[in-house]
Amino acid sequence: MKKYISIIACFFLIAFNAKAQSAEDSVKAAINKLFTAMRNANSKGLVESFTDSAILQSVAEKNGSVSVQTENIKEFADFVSTQKQGDADERITFDMVKTDGALAIAWTPYKFYYKGEFSHCGVDSYQLVRINGEWKIQYIIDTRRKTNCIQ
Repeated sequence: MKKYISIIACFFLIAFNAKAQSAEDSVKAAINKLFTAMRNANSKGLVESFTDSAILQSVAEKNGSVSVQTENIKEFADFVSTQKQGDADERITFDMVKTDGALAIAWTPYKFYYKGEFSHCGVDSYQLVRINGEWKIQYIIDTRRKTNCIQ
C-alpha cells in the first residue's frame, strides 16, 4: 500500500511542477506581454506592462558623444496606438534573467522591424518588480544601432 501511495504522490509532484511557472519564466512572460501589446498596437496592454512610476530610456551615441534620452511611457503608448497591427515588431532573445524575491533583471538583445523592414538593433536592459503577484517593468534602458547586431 505504501508503494502505491508513494507512486501517486510522485505523480502529483511531477504534475504540480510541470504546471508551476518558474520566476524566470514569469519574468519572460511579463516582458513578452509588452512586445505582444506593441505588435498588436494595444496601448492599454503596453501601459499595463509597466509600474506607475516606470522609466523608459535609450543610450544615444552621436559623433563620439554619449547621452541618455528619456521617453514618456504614455507618449510611447500613444504612438503605438496609431500604428497598424504588426507595424512595430521588436524581436528579442533572452540572454539573462535573474530574480531575488520581488526584484528581477533581464538582458535581451533585439532587432526592431518597422512595417516589415529592419530598422535597428541593440540590447534592452530591464528592472522588474513583482507587485501583487505580477511582474511589472520598472525600468528599461536600451541601446540602438543599425549594424553589428548580436542576434
